[in-house]
Amino acid sequence: MSSQPDLEQLQRRIGYQFKAPERLLLALTHRSFGNQNNERLEFLGDSIVNMVIAEYLYLHFEKAREGQLSRLRARMVKGVTLAEIGREFELGKYLRLGSGELKSGGFRRESILADAVESIIGAIYLDSDFETCRQQVLRWFEQRLENLDLQDTQKDPKTRLQEYLQSRQFPLPRYDVISVDGEAHAQTFHVSCALPSLDRKTSGVGSSRRIAEQQAARNALKELGVEND
Repeated sequence: MSSQPDLEQLQRRIGYQFKAPERLLLALTHRSFGNQNNERLEFLGDSIVNMVIAEYLYLHFEKAREGQLSRLRARMVKGVTLAEIGREFELGKYLRLGSGELKSGGFRRESILADAVESIIGAIYLDSDFETCRQQVLRWFEQRLENLDLQDTQKDPKTRLQEYLQSRQFPLPRYDVISVDGEAHAQTFHVSCALPSLDRKTSGVGSSRRIAEQQAARNALKELGVEND
């Protein structure tokens, strides 16, 4: 959130030292800050992260079909996952944003955090080479990739819950934010999922509203006996 962020501190957080720190500064610059911004780096980083994750999945899931690989990749490179990585780096406090975005809380917005992560990946590639960038991406995604399995290609909990209720002609669930804890750049959301027709309510917790809603929906499916732990 500063025009002069602490680049040394951020480089330690992300685990990469730039030969040309101005590339990292550009990667942190949102379009609201000025004409010289990270949009082009985001374009480059998006292509790189898709390629790196696709290669990893191809090599590690030899029996997976194309559709399964595509869904696994989508799970890894979607905005919410990239934003989570951004929050782990506390990226929000390093971003350069225009006054309007600052006032509206842009430093914690999922889309801005996700775009900045992709921009940093693009900047690392330009600052080094593809192999160095590849290793960096895999290091950032390491834990998430290790926890993947082919069952992760199924529909997400909110979609499964919605389809279950619709098939029985029940009203759709209602999601409400109960509370939001923590600092602006590292918030925890508490969300409820109410099923009016079934007089049931479950809760979920996550680093974003979307993640908390998915957990609440998963808990609702368990309450309904549709899914097990």
